[in-house]
Amino acid sequence: MKRFHVHLHVQDLNASIAFYSRLFAAQPARVEPDYAKWMLDDPRINFAISTRGHAPGIDHLGFQADSAEELAELRARAEAADAPLLDEGATTCCYARSDKHWVTDPQGIAWEHYHTLGDIPVFSEARAASAESACCAPKSEAAPVTRGKPIGIPLAAAGPKSSCC
Repeated sequence: MKRFHVHLHVQDLNASIAFYSRLFAAQPARVEPDYAKWMLDDPRINFAISTRGHAPGIDHLGFQADSAEELAELRARAEAADAPLLDEGATTCCYARSDKHWVTDPQGIAWEHYHTLGDIPVFSEARAASAESACCAPKSEAAPVTRGKPIGIPLAAAGPKSSCC
């Protein structure tokens, strides 16, 4: 069964942990100096916050798959959505090792689909995380104009391919 995922950027991690712990009536499943995550079952959500972003607010949305088969199903749905897909494959981010891909909706909101394979002791195993790609997404070689989370999908390519609606 898939789990909905929301990742927010916050300015004050401790104040946000206190607020969301009261709001959810649950303590985070993981807390790091720059990150906290709740794995709630009612509703089934992976809710994460971090201080790694530019401005406070939604960084990205997504679905966490429980299996490689579910991740493949999510990939097929993303491809059917007729939007550019960025396949990261095996990667590390948010204190976890995962297989993942990204798609950006027509408004520029990044959607992450991933299958977590295990925990790691650092936010990312990449050598240096830039401020522009504070979480998981790799930087592209050219600096295309992007929408939403900078996941490397050019703005021109992210528009709808049909003239319907």
